[in-house]
Amino acid sequence: MIFQLFHRTREDPSIASLYGTIVAQARAPAFYQSFGVPDTVNGRLEMVLLHVVLLLQRLAVEPAAGPLGQAVFDLFCQDMDANLREMGVGDLAVPRTMRRIGEAFYGRQAAYRAALDSNDPRALVEVLARNVLDGRQGTDQGQGTDQVAERLAGYVRSARHALAAQDIAELRRGRLGFPDPTNLQA
Repeated sequence: MIFQLFHRTREDPSIASLYGTIVAQARAPAFYQSFGVPDTVNGRLEMVLLHVVLLLQRLAVEPAAGPLGQAVFDLFCQDMDANLREMGVGDLAVPRTMRRIGEAFYGRQAAYRAALDSNDPRALVEVLARNVLDGRQGTDQGQGTDQVAERLAGYVRSARHALAAQDIAELRRGRLGFPDPTNLQA
């Protein structure tokens, strides 16, 4: 009886597919080569966070999709834990680092939602410049951080629109599509 508490349920392949699509999209070379996202551990984490938030925001408008969103978030946490251990973070430091990642996630989620729901188009540009681009005075082929953040904001708006158009039944099957960032480069 007590062993049932520790019994792992089989992973739903649709959840793994959704999360795999998020990670693949977050690793798209265009973000690092043309959108000014730093090609660092933190830069890649920021892109995964951004895409998880976008999917969770889409799922939030579907009352019955709560468990799906929670499962994606749980897999995100498992993946971050595994990545930390793979990078050599010690067992004692993993919980503390995971707490910081959790705080970053919830902070980013609130900031991105507020910016996306704002009537001020600059709000998203500013939050992306601060979080994803790390506020650095950037050089993307001679462009400043503000111009790069503007392009990244255009991608985020496009991704949000594309996710809103996706059928919830398809998302439940693990079929998720993001816009191709190479088509959105200005």
